[in-house]
Amino acid sequence: MAFFGLIPLIATPARADLRVNIDKSSQRMSVRVDGAPRYSWPVSTGRNGYGTPSGTFHPQAMMRRYFSRKYYNAPMPHAIFFYHGFAIHGTNDISRLGGPASHGCIRLHPAHAAALFALVQREGARNTTIRISN
Repeated sequence: MAFFGLIPLIATPARADLRVNIDKSSQRMSVRVDGAPRYSWPVSTGRNGYGTPSGTFHPQAMMRRYFSRKYYNAPMPHAIFFYHGFAIHGTNDISRLGGPASHGCIRLHPAHAAALFALVQREGARNTTIRISN
């Protein structure tokens, strides 16, 4: 028996559930993939007078190279925008990671920002949840 014209099904890889948790009190980010811990990194969130929003978000846009239109054309490499111009992104000011230092964004070491960016790209923005807590 011949089956002409059948197209073989190509399995698409399953996407993982990606959870990015930012704790503003400890200034740390933890990343879980399908519930398993993957990364834990120091971050900088909003300094006095510049709050980082709390809540649950999903990536809205991603830009490998971006420069702030609001803050002196500051570089924001590997930016993952999640709410009204707020983003997770790399910083060159790595000595301040671990303490509040930003205008409200979540800053990461450039290598960590690149790793997170690649992970979100691979797993998909729809499968990524960003949770920011006090």
